[in-house]
Amino acid sequence: MAYIGGQDKPVDGEAGDGCAFCRAPQASDEDGLIVARGEVAFVVLNLYPYNSGHLLVCPYRHVADYTDLTEPEVAEVAALTRTAMRVTREVTSPQGFNLGMNQGDVAGAGIAAHLHQHVVPRWAGDSNFLPIVARTRALPELLSDTRTRLAAAWPTAPKG
Repeated sequence: MAYIGGQDKPVDGEAGDGCAFCRAPQASDEDGLIVARGEVAFVVLNLYPYNSGHLLVCPYRHVADYTDLTEPEVAEVAALTRTAMRVTREVTSPQGFNLGMNQGDVAGAGIAAHLHQHVVPRWAGDSNFLPIVARTRALPELLSDTRTRLAAAWPTAPKG
C-alpha cells in the first residue's frame, strides 16, 4: 500500500531529499539497502520488489532520461548490471532475468525523475496465485537479509 500511495516518490521530479534514489547513497549501505557503490552509479535493492533479489542500478546524478547519461554513467550502469546478474546467479541461482528501464510515467516508471535499470531474477514457477487473488507477493526473505547476502558476494574493486 505504501507503493500504491506514492510513498518515497519524488514530487515534480525534485532531486535531493525528495528523491529516494538521491537519498539512498547518503545513508549507510544497510539503511539505504545499497548492495554496491561505483564511481558514478550504485546498486540498490528495490524497496517494492517484483521478486526476491530485485535490484536497481542507478546513477548518483539525478537524471531522468537514458539519452542524458554521460558516457561514464552509461558504461558503469552497464557494468554494474552485468555484475548484478553474475552475483545474483552465484547467490540465488535464478533461471533467468528481466532487465529494463521504464522511461517516463506513461511507460510505467514508478520514479520517472531518476533513471534506474531493473535487474529482476526469475525462477520457473515464481509467479503464484497471490498476485491475482490477494494483490500481493510473498517474498521468502527479508530485504535486509537479501542485501547482506548480495553485498557479501559482490566483487571488490581491484586495489591499484
